Formats: sequence, structure tokens, C-alpha cells
Amino acid sequence: MSNNPSHIAIIMDGNGRWAQAQGKNRTYGHEKGSEVVRTITTYCAKNPEIDRLTLYAFSTENWKRPKLEVEFLMKLLQKYLKQELPTYLDGNIRFQPIGDLSAFSDSLQNTIREVQEATQHCTGLIQSLALNYGGRDEIIRAAVALQASQTPISLDLISQTLDCAIDVDLLIRTGGDHRLSNFMLWQSAYAELFFTDTLWPEFTTDELDQIIHKFKKVERRFGGLN
Repeated sequence: MSNNPSHIAIIMDGNGRWAQAQGKNRTYGHEKGSEVVRTITTYCAKNPEIDRLTLYAFSTENWKRPKLEVEFLMKLLQKYLKQELPTYLDGNIRFQPIGDLSAFSDSLQNTIREVQEATQHCTGLIQSLALNYGGRDEIIRAAVALQASQTPISLDLISQTLDCAIDVDLLIRTGGDHRLSNFMLWQSAYAELFFTDTLWPEFTTDELDQIIHKFKKVERRFGGLN
């Protein structure tokens, strides 16, 4: 099997801590983090080995954060999507969100839909932002859909019913913590996990390249033998 990281997923952690270390509000860290999203996405779009990049942008648990921070994140997401549309189009990048988008405002849902439709013809990298996403919630929504369809359940059918049917090859978490935080639980069954202490606003393409280099040296057996 190919040892190229066809699907990379990243838990982008550390925006708030990075900003506080600079003596600034947490919102400043989120702004800087959105710039890194652009940089990493553009890098992956230029790498023919990478087909899909999934970024954990807003979880189902993030609603528990202070109201002002959540409101800022919603505005930042809308601003990011509108500003980045030319980046998507210039890079032949297809935008494909995952998660339960129904919880967002009508305006934000419309922006998400507009960017998705505007990039659906793109044939390069697929960038997925996980928005109001939780791995358990994703599985529950898939189970409800399958129950309603009364279709015989199989592994392939569950995968196809999830928000993302593509298994993760390489999962990276920035910020120093060593947990999945309810991210891509089904898809990461055989993912290689890499954790870095680097806070997301300081994460670079050089570090990503180093992680990919280490990934390629890993022997992936998927439960089998050599």
C-alpha cells in the first residue's frame, strides 16, 4: 500500500494560549490561526501526494466557550470563507465542510453553501473544515439515517453515510495535548498519530514537511503482518 499521506487531518490547538503568551486576547490568536490555515492549505494543494486536508475548526463542544469568543469565531469563519474564495479557486481547491451546519446562523450557512458551490468544479485538494463537528455526533447522525433507511448495515455503508467517507492516513495535533478530542473517530481507526508542542499560530510548512517525512518511514500493517 502507498505510504503517501493522502488524507491529512489536523487538530489546530493552541490559538488562545499563543495569544495570551503575547499578552493579547484569545481572539488575536484565532485571527493568526486563520492565516496559518491558508498557509498550510496552500502548501498541501501544491503537494500531489495529498488529496484531502481536514481541519478541526469548531467542535460540538466549543459552544461551551464564553459567548463573546463564540460570536467572534462565527464572524471570523464567515470572514475567512469570503476572503479565501480566490485562494480556493486559484489553487484548484475544493471546499467541503463536515459537521452539523444547521446550528449556524442563516447568513453563515449561506456563505458556507456559496463557497462550496463555487468550488465544486475544482479537481485538486479537497479542504474540509470540521464545523460544529464531533466524531460521536457524526456517528449518531449516520446511525439515525441508516435506521430510517432500513438498509442492512455494513462497514462500507456506515463509512459512506458519515460526513467524510475517507479514512485518515495522518492525524496531527498541535498545542502539546495528546488526545483526539472527539475528532474523526471512525476515520482515524488506522491513522498514524503525530503530536507536537508547537501552538497552531506557530505551526509551519517546514514542520508539516518533517512530520510527513517521518510518516513515510512508518510501516503501516493495518492489523496484518509484513
